[in-house]
Amino acid sequence: MNHRRERPAEPFFLKTDRGERFCLYHAPDRAQECRGAFIYVHPFAEEMNKSRRMAALQARAFANAGISVLQIDLFGCGDSSGDFADARWDIWKDDLAAASDWLRQRGAQTPGLWGLRLGALLALDFAIASERAHGPIVLWQPVVNGEGFLTQFLRMRMASEMLASGQEKTSGTKELRSRMAAGESLEVAGYELAPELAASIDDLNAANLVVSGAPVHWFELIAEAERPMPPAAAKIADGWQRSGVDLHRHLVEGTPFWASRKSPNALH
Repeated sequence: MNHRRERPAEPFFLKTDRGERFCLYHAPDRAQECRGAFIYVHPFAEEMNKSRRMAALQARAFANAGISVLQIDLFGCGDSSGDFADARWDIWKDDLAAASDWLRQRGAQTPGLWGLRLGALLALDFAIASERAHGPIVLWQPVVNGEGFLTQFLRMRMASEMLASGQEKTSGTKELRSRMAAGESLEVAGYELAPELAASIDDLNAANLVVSGAPVHWFELIAEAERPMPPAAAKIADGWQRSGVDLHRHLVEGTPFWASRKSPNALH
């Protein structure tokens, strides 16, 4: 029986103009030819923590298949420099550029992008803005609309206010958005959300993030086998294909691990 030992991930801090970013590098076995590389773009806020095990499982699966993976904690997230309150969308795109440069220095000429949830939109936005060629893009359950995502996030603030006050009526999302529009930062589920970051998320729409130059693989979790892609996601996917995106859809039966304490096996 072959008892192959997995090569452990290499932890390090990547220096940037705005401090250091904690990274984990998953390299293929030394005897194995490297077939490519991915930058993992993690999801937003607590979804990042709930997805850590799943991301690590998949990163090891990629490495075992000969594809290296660089996991990077973005500015203000995880073990990287900065506070979440100071995080901005453009800073996060700069972080991905730094990660791409690091992989290119290791021999990966066209690193791909693997994004989960809001990280999928960040990956797409970065790929469009970057002047360099990129490899394949893998999207796991991409958020399709930033405004809707932010509304759901703000509702956690409303739920917290109801529990604290014991009253059913609290600040609505419209009022919370008005406060941010006036320049106020809001604490939501332990994360201080800056109005600038909220505005960037609000402006995101997957329908407008049309990428070219490399294949895009969209993985959508469904509750039961044989179910179709949800209508909102299917509409965007159809629009992408009409715009010439080399899109590949993959429906996977499973549970939303980014919102649960349970972690299923990695997607393959």
